[in-house]
Amino acid sequence: MADADVKAPEAPAAAAAPAPTAEAGAAGAEAAEETPRKPVDPDFEPEIIVFACHYCAYAAADLAGSMRLQYPSNIRMIKLPCTGKLEVIHLLRAIEAGADGVYAAGCLEGECHYLKGNLWARKRVNYVKTLLEELGMEPERVEMYNMSSAMGAKFAEVATEFTNRIKELGPNPVKREGVNPHAAARAALGGVAMPDEAGSSTAVPVEEGHAE
Repeated sequence: MADADVKAPEAPAAAAAPAPTAEAGAAGAEAAEETPRKPVDPDFEPEIIVFACHYCAYAAADLAGSMRLQYPSNIRMIKLPCTGKLEVIHLLRAIEAGADGVYAAGCLEGECHYLKGNLWARKRVNYVKTLLEELGMEPERVEMYNMSSAMGAKFAEVATEFTNRIKELGPNPVKREGVNPHAAARAALGGVAMPDEAGSSTAVPVEEGHAE
């Protein structure tokens, strides 16, 4: 047979690259969307406003003090007859005045002295979260917690956890010089806020539809 009739062996076909799996695609998307964490400023001490129920959370704070439990000193409390008196505008005014974080602390669900006050408060806090997100701010700057008057340790734990969260977020981007967030928040509440003096039992009547 002539050499010209000898065919050269065909090169093996290159192996096809495996098609990406759905799991790999999802992992890649998550990696692309993940934003790097901001470095925590060790000198940043956030200003935090707590709207506390007189019957539960405020009493829990007193208990935490009696138990000598440690929690951040930058927590500024405003005592309410019920967190159901807390309106959306009160939360927004605190943020507008420069509070780095704001949270409401009410009774355990199902144990509100006004039946549904803490449920109304949670709905309003969640609504403020959506508003902050629409404005380009972190919704984590506002929160709602529930506790009983016997949960002094829980109060200290929440205060510490929330303060650490705000430290990671950094200062409120709308903070203004010369504005006291605590004073502004109390002023926005008007007569709703209760006196801070120990032993005060003056309660503000709860309006129908706000805290029943």
